Amino acid sequence: MEQQFFCIGFITEPHGIAGEVKVFPTTDDVDRFGKIKEMTAHRGKEEIILHPERCRKQNDRLIVKFKEIHDRNESELFRKTELFIKREDAVELDENEYYAGDIIGMDVYAEDGSKIGKLTEIYRTGANDVYQIKRDDNGKEILLPAIEECILEVDTASGRMTVHIMDGLE
Repeated sequence: MEQQFFCIGFITEPHGIAGEVKVFPTTDDVDRFGKIKEMTAHRGKEEIILHPERCRKQNDRLIVKFKEIHDRNESELFRKTELFIKREDAVELDENEYYAGDIIGMDVYAEDGSKIGKLTEIYRTGANDVYQIKRDDNGKEILLPAIEECILEVDTASGRMTVHIMDGLE
């Protein structure tokens, strides 16, 4: 099932006195972060629409100024707040690319049609992603590289992934 909103980062703390905040990005494309016109901040049960005015990098964080946050006191209210964008505002994917939110929790099957388990985590590595699959039969985890030889088919509409587990990975 396709996810309609994506978490692209979270506000960690205020920065300075003019309402800027530090954001830890959870998106692959941090350069695109500053081009987003609208984000939704989830603060408890409250959802607040925020509009970025400017964004700059600082080490592994971004410093963002939102139109709706005017000073340090207001920025304190957003500490540890997740930031989401709508699916239609997300980066367009190439063939055989998937949003993590669309495939985490997906049922995973072997080539012969037998169910293996569920995809529970995605690890980003330098060469390729690695999928963590929790087995249904014994609860153990399998780490499977997200490469063409292992990931045979991904059907986001049905929530099903077919894989080939190479020798030594199980």
